[in-house]
Amino acid sequence: MHGSDRKLARLFHPRTGRTVIAPLDHGVMEGMLSGLEELPRLLEMVASFPIQGVVLNKGALRVHLAEVPLYAAAVAQLSGGTRHCLPPYAKSLMCGAAEALRLGADMVAVMVNIANELEDRMLADLGAIVDEAHGLGVPVLAIIAPKGERVVNENDPTLINHCIRLGAELGADMTGVPYSGDARSFSRAVAASTAPVVVTGGPSRADFRSFAGMVADALAAGAAGTCIGRNVLAHPNPREAMRRIVEMVHGREELEAAEAALAEAKAAAAESDEAEPDGAGDGAGE
Repeated sequence: MHGSDRKLARLFHPRTGRTVIAPLDHGVMEGMLSGLEELPRLLEMVASFPIQGVVLNKGALRVHLAEVPLYAAAVAQLSGGTRHCLPPYAKSLMCGAAEALRLGADMVAVMVNIANELEDRMLADLGAIVDEAHGLGVPVLAIIAPKGERVVNENDPTLINHCIRLGAELGADMTGVPYSGDARSFSRAVAASTAPVVVTGGPSRADFRSFAGMVADALAAGAAGTCIGRNVLAHPNPREAMRRIVEMVHGREELEAAEAALAEAKAAAAESDEAEPDGAGDGAGE
């Protein structure tokens, strides 16, 4: 087992074998996206659930690493691009694996959009990061999606299945893709992949119920978990949306057990604060 394999194994829940990754890296692409402006508040919210990873850009990772729960992997997003770019689907490397490791990352992520005039550069970036990261014993999450002027349907099963295959063929340890909606072909592509596949959320949707149905279908078709941001964090009630996603991935029993443990820990901390006498510790070192 390589170092990257060991770190990757910790990204899956020990009992369910699935993963919930919370991407909080939308600031580069979207700027001040409603619902995702305050990272400390979002980190506190997602940390109240049994999640397995949090994705942050390098600046946020440097500032907020201590707020990522110890039981979750800190995933450094190495690539990005703004929605104002021409074309808006262009992604460039903003950080290397060595710098991400220095900042405390447990894993790195790279975004690739295929079926456009820039896919060769983005694929080359992914290949280079895989080599660098594995040389440092760090696993790689490849977020791959079809985007471009020639793409008629971004959920085309043939294109989504190609994205799944690309992640494995280029050495990624985990691949994140949109769900195609074709359970049969999706499940075949997932089963043939040497890298586990998680489903990504894509643009925000007004109907969360149908979105949750899509996530459930993807999990039933073999997805190993979720990497969903905007459709949870920009929801009018993000805590309830996050709770729903975690319940679908890990099951109600695991969710309720985690919530009970958190409530018990908070109660114990409150009792400890009340038991501490006023002025405790005054005069230390005098």
